[in-house]
Amino acid sequence: MPSYDYPFNERIRTLLRVEDLFSKVLHNLASSDENHHHSALLTLLQISDIVDRADLRSDLLQELARQKLVMETLRGNPAIAPKKLDSLISDLSTAEASLREENTKLGQTLRTNEWLMAIKQRTGIPGGVCEFDVPSYHFWLNLGEERRKQDLLSWIQPLMPMYQAILVILKILRGSGATLKKVAPNGVYQEMLAGAKPAQMLRVDMADITQCFPEVSANKYAINIRFLTLDNAQKTQKYENDVKFSLTLCNL
Repeated sequence: MPSYDYPFNERIRTLLRVEDLFSKVLHNLASSDENHHHSALLTLLQISDIVDRADLRSDLLQELARQKLVMETLRGNPAIAPKKLDSLISDLSTAEASLREENTKLGQTLRTNEWLMAIKQRTGIPGGVCEFDVPSYHFWLNLGEERRKQDLLSWIQPLMPMYQAILVILKILRGSGATLKKVAPNGVYQEMLAGAKPAQMLRVDMADITQCFPEVSANKYAINIRFLTLDNAQKTQKYENDVKFSLTLCNL
């Protein structure tokens, strides 16, 4: 079932971006092909850009601690499965401990590697890492699968506590809120929002057979969703049929 997340603020947007990039890094790392490892490295350098601009460590530690307190207050609630609650609290504690233990600044291992930073600088130029531009990089790509994986893991490992913390927080965020069945007449849905605590993200889930995708414009006051489709030339077109979907307003 296709699912679309739409963040309402920059904080959640950053977490979703890091999650997306990390999933691509790990997917490409699992391959043995040098081109996949090339993609993994370039994506890892993108992650370093994001964590360099955002004070993620303190933000994540504060959120993990806050969520642990919230979860502890749920003990004894008959509507909450004790084993699932214990598992979630354990995940929060593990993520917090790992993040505190990794005491180097996020991305510092990458930023202090002059060779990686030289490659990063070249990636801003189309085709800038061709073998005649950076022969040392192509030498590295040809060192073999095991060497490439060993190096990539050494660069990724210091960032793993951050990634695990983000996964736990996004799991809680996506699991919050009630999921409601909705219909968008002629591919358009609008809803005014009210409540003391504004949502931080909305999720749109659709059936596999639905031949359209949502374009979301939302803030703490209102939601506007237009459903679009692609023609044969990949140009977006308004979807004219009614669309059934599920909507979840998420909040930490």
